[in-house]
Amino acid sequence: MTFETIRKIALSLDNVEEGTSYGTPAFKVRGKLFARRHQDSESLVVRMERDEREELMAADPETYYITDHYLNYPWILVRMSRVHPDALRDLLRGAWRSAAADKERASSRRPAVRSRTRRR
Repeated sequence: MTFETIRKIALSLDNVEEGTSYGTPAFKVRGKLFARRHQDSESLVVRMERDEREELMAADPETYYITDHYLNYPWILVRMSRVHPDALRDLLRGAWRSAAADKERASSRRPAVRSRTRRR
């Protein structure tokens, strides 16, 4: 799968903007990163909970993997040349939902802003 195809899938999701992360193309929902091209240019870094990540890596270690850097973070590396388009579409949707939910939770924890307008 090419990065251009991945870009089209990512940008088809609501409120997604393309930017950069660690100097590589990245996709964010309302400013929250959910996927980016890995610096090796052969893999995609995708947001994913660790329990799901372990299952994928066990089922298909040639496609899904992590490096030591990602051990304690909710991300998985996906070899673009090996991943099935439908699987990647599902991964990106899941990562998008997770990032959007995190952003929503963060904004709901902000204190309410009081108006400085006096009542008469």
